[in-house]
Amino acid sequence: MKWLPNSIRWRIQLWHGLLLLLVLGVFGVTAWRLQYNNEIRFLDGRLHLLLAELHVGLAQGGDAESPPEPQDDVALLLGLSFPDLPAISPRRTSAIPSFPHYHRIWWRDGMVKESFGAVPAGLTRPPNKGSVEQRTHEGFREVYQFTPPGECLLVGVPESVIDAQMRAFAAQVAGVCAVVFVFGMMGGWWMASRAIAPIRDISEAAQRISGGHLKERIPVAETESELGQLAGLLNDTFTRLDATFEQQARFTSDAAHELRTPISIILAQTQLALAKPRTTEAHVKTIEMTRRSAQRMQELIESLLTLAKADADAEPQREPVQLDALGRENLDQIRPLAEEKQITLHDHLTPATCRANAGHVTQILTNLLGNAVKYCRPGDEVRISTHRQNGHAVLTIADTGPGIPAEHLPHLFERFYRAESSRNRTTGGAGLGLAICKTLVEALGGRIIVESSLHTGTTFQVTLPA
Repeated sequence: MKWLPNSIRWRIQLWHGLLLLLVLGVFGVTAWRLQYNNEIRFLDGRLHLLLAELHVGLAQGGDAESPPEPQDDVALLLGLSFPDLPAISPRRTSAIPSFPHYHRIWWRDGMVKESFGAVPAGLTRPPNKGSVEQRTHEGFREVYQFTPPGECLLVGVPESVIDAQMRAFAAQVAGVCAVVFVFGMMGGWWMASRAIAPIRDISEAAQRISGGHLKERIPVAETESELGQLAGLLNDTFTRLDATFEQQARFTSDAAHELRTPISIILAQTQLALAKPRTTEAHVKTIEMTRRSAQRMQELIESLLTLAKADADAEPQREPVQLDALGRENLDQIRPLAEEKQITLHDHLTPATCRANAGHVTQILTNLLGNAVKYCRPGDEVRISTHRQNGHAVLTIADTGPGIPAEHLPHLFERFYRAESSRNRTTGGAGLGLAICKTLVEALGGRIIVESSLHTGTTFQVTLPA
């Protein structure tokens, strides 16, 4: 709704005010109608009392032209039934409260016997229905009845006599509703302010965090409320973002450090070659060192590109992959290097199909097998196996190499991290192989774990969805 204000507080206040107006309006109309009905009933009751007293007066006064027996007429008239009427006194001044009424009496032949008060012009005798009747006639409230001999008695009052009372009552109701509305709006503003206070705190904390205070968190007072759960979720998100930024900063620093070394070597060798005449053997040696440094840079750049692509590709394409077949293929590729280092390869590859990306699985196998052969000593063994377990395809690569100290295991899959005691920088690794494996495995919906002990060996286990 475009007409609503943008502020949530004002929107809450507006809807609260509209609802309060609706409730007060319904209350006011209902109260006015009930009071009006009560006034009408009270007015009808007084008219009935006046009509009853008029009967008594007629019975006691008699008819001049054909007077009935006083005793009989009094007994007859006093025996008439008036519903819900209290016992009345024959003396009008003490029985009926004074108010602007009128009455008229017609003889049995239709002639007017008596008129009292401001009788409306054109008032005619009503039809005889044999009982006490009441009607609203041109703005007048009237009660009438025919006596058994045939006389008609009518008592009436203008309905305007209750207008002033109803206007006063309406003013009272309006005043009460106005006071309730004002206090209700004040209470609504207070409640709205308290309701959106956590939102304001969340917004202010988020602004400070986005301004660079990544360590700050949103204060959470009520963890079970909806806003408390939202604040907790945002805090978890900010924690992950903080960790990601720290990781990216560390990653950039490590990448720059790794690239700086081969670039320094290349610059130093080329400057040395250009500084003075050198022999052919010296030039060949310089070119060879430059080639190795460039090759190391190329491997590092390819690893960085692989990580960047894996980070960007949250949902890689998947297809059925024969894990045992890929394991056998990579084992054949690594075999010449293993034979050169006098390392024995064993395999136990049983059929295991996973739903994954074949390129990702190939790179995982290449990195894990390459690391196992690279860090094993002559005479050590490397075993690779595949099998199905609980609806998953499981790949296991174990070696009998020197092992990894326990303090390095929690950090083994961090980018550019290397366990110096067992994996020396002289091997040429940049510390990205296992980080790439973990990133690719998690992108495929799997998990990778490592177990190792010194002088016993290391085991990597990769579990992928079948």
